[in-house]
Amino acid sequence: MIATMNESYLAVNRANWDERAPAHAASPDYALDRFVADPAFLSDVVRFDVPRLGDVAGLRGVHLQCHIGTDTISLARLGASMTGLDFSPASLAEGRKLAAAAGTDVAFVESDLYGALDVLPAAAFDLVFTGIGALCWLPDIRRWAAVVAGLLEPGGRLFLREGHPVLWSIDDQRTDDLVIRFPHVEIPEPTVWDEGGTYVESDVEFVRTESHDWNHGLGEIVTALLDEGLTLTQLVEHDSVPWNALPGRMERIEPFGEWRLTDRPERLPHSYTLQAVKR
Repeated sequence: MIATMNESYLAVNRANWDERAPAHAASPDYALDRFVADPAFLSDVVRFDVPRLGDVAGLRGVHLQCHIGTDTISLARLGASMTGLDFSPASLAEGRKLAAAAGTDVAFVESDLYGALDVLPAAAFDLVFTGIGALCWLPDIRRWAAVVAGLLEPGGRLFLREGHPVLWSIDDQRTDDLVIRFPHVEIPEPTVWDEGGTYVESDVEFVRTESHDWNHGLGEIVTALLDEGLTLTQLVEHDSVPWNALPGRMERIEPFGEWRLTDRPERLPHSYTLQAVKR
């Protein structure tokens, strides 16, 4: 259900994520118990992209918008020296608890995305990682690209896997067809939501139900990176996504626990992987 915007998007979204972080940590979908039990366990999101990530051992990496840190910890287990950054103190608290329990050395830093260079050193990272469901919380993709460029040292790499902007634009309430309802490209005004649930299994009844988000077209994302001095090295579109984005119309597929449109999935780009290198 769409609501009326009445607060700063950062305050609204931070409250939303702060409330959901403990529920996400408790959900079997995030599999925190497996991280603790198995020192080689990796998140499904990172496992999916291991062939494209390549060898990250020894890289200085920062995971932007890291949430509770499961992907951050997974990259550290692959050998990278990782820092996770997020604007939600509750999410970072869960990430720190998990890293300690799992015996994985990760630094977690609190900041909104646009303030990253105020709390992290400039041009100090070989790898900037951004995972699924991150860019939609940002109103300005050009400012994001400037932060990425500012964090990377020359020759450093951005690795991004995200939900596809076409998927984000689909009406998820319709079950009879694929219908474009929401913006495909960035506009100043957010889409404002009032939703009581969350994207993982949980029986928690949430109070902070409002959130604000934006879509960004692939052309906008690529152009922003090019304008900041990065060279595009990979862009792959996938027919699966790590969550049930269109309930009632998707099936779960293995081996990574991804979701794909049941009927003719080739009609819809579900997600994409993008890599770019700072010149």
